[in-house]
Amino acid sequence: MKSFYLFIATLLVTMPMQLWAQTEHPALGTKVSSADGKFTITLLSRKQNYSYTETATLDKDIRSPKSVNIHPNGEKFYVNSLEGGKTVVYATGSNEKLKVIEHAFTEADSLLWATPSGLYPFTHYKKNLNTFRGKPVESAFSHNGRYLWVPYYRRSYDINAQDPSAVAVIDTQTDSIIKLMETGPLPKMVAVSGDNRYVAITHWGNNTVGIINIDSNSPDMWYYEDCVTIQHKLALNFSLTTPVNRDVNSGLCLRGTVFTPDGRYLLVGCMGGNGGIGVIDLKDFSYLGHVYGMKTNLRHIVIRNDYLYLSINKEGYIQRIPLETFYEAIDRMENGKVTLSEWENCKVAAGARTIDITPDGRYVVAACNFSSRLVVVDTETFKEIARIKADSYPVGLDISKDGKFVYTTSQGREGGGGNCVDIYQMEY
Repeated sequence: MKSFYLFIATLLVTMPMQLWAQTEHPALGTKVSSADGKFTITLLSRKQNYSYTETATLDKDIRSPKSVNIHPNGEKFYVNSLEGGKTVVYATGSNEKLKVIEHAFTEADSLLWATPSGLYPFTHYKKNLNTFRGKPVESAFSHNGRYLWVPYYRRSYDINAQDPSAVAVIDTQTDSIIKLMETGPLPKMVAVSGDNRYVAITHWGNNTVGIINIDSNSPDMWYYEDCVTIQHKLALNFSLTTPVNRDVNSGLCLRGTVFTPDGRYLLVGCMGGNGGIGVIDLKDFSYLGHVYGMKTNLRHIVIRNDYLYLSINKEGYIQRIPLETFYEAIDRMENGKVTLSEWENCKVAAGARTIDITPDGRYVVAACNFSSRLVVVDTETFKEIARIKADSYPVGLDISKDGKFVYTTSQGREGGGGNCVDIYQMEY
């Protein structure tokens, strides 16, 4: 009888995920409007790798795409194909494929590597360290769009992501990799400061954040300032032959990362542990402590129009708070922590992952992974006004600089999923 109850308890824990994990492939032309008719979103086109009969949209380079970034000039967009080990470049508007950037390296690529910083020693692997295929995760532009920074989930030989990984720098004028730098284990998020002085690489794998000085316009002059530990650094000693689930076994699971507009702080969200946001002081690259009070399983952070916005993955919420209120909380930290209770909440849909905000600040759009939906929130009322089907399972998202288009990526999963890039038009 005890084993029966244990089975039922396990079923109740896993059932929501199973129910949410719908396999969706909405038809092009699918359209949804807000109740007042003032906002409309339409699925215009896609690039997919799940139906070989739909030749007009088929692209076999799209394998579990993790993120999408529209170039600041609006002329092209970049898709990180995680399992494909590629960054695929397309022209906006026509969706013509312009370039496929392979993340595969040998010792012949040694000139691409920056001088080792000494911050990231190898402890498990000793030979052929720079011969690998990288798995590109997120990306971010620096130097007014000249460079695109793309960290790798892991080097292909490092099956449990416990030794240093790497970040590639793509020159967007040639769409080629011009520099490689080491990182800590399992980097996921990358952020660039508003003053274009720093790049932050957030290491999901061991609770650390690397900070690179990019103040120079010359890539040869870039260097690591520090590697900052959030609360405690994990000691990694996994098997070299048997894979473990590093998406779970990674401590605080550092994810959402953003520089504050005034350049004072770097904020790092935690999907694991007790959640919260770690605060790094950019004056001396010290970890000041943690801000709590938001819901746990925090995934993404965006700052816009003097508000701090969060996506809450499992429960499916968007939360926000005035940035000034957050600053005041940092100032009153005691023993490295403080709790904020003034969060506004908007329920969206299960699995809220990447969020972005229209340039005018009026709408938040969330990629909701488990429910295979995009959800739109009006920032004036902080209420949902529209939701539309997406190819399962949406994870990455970017809004065009003119606010008219939303580009999303849908990852593949065992037994099904998106393997797709969806492009939506917004009218408001």
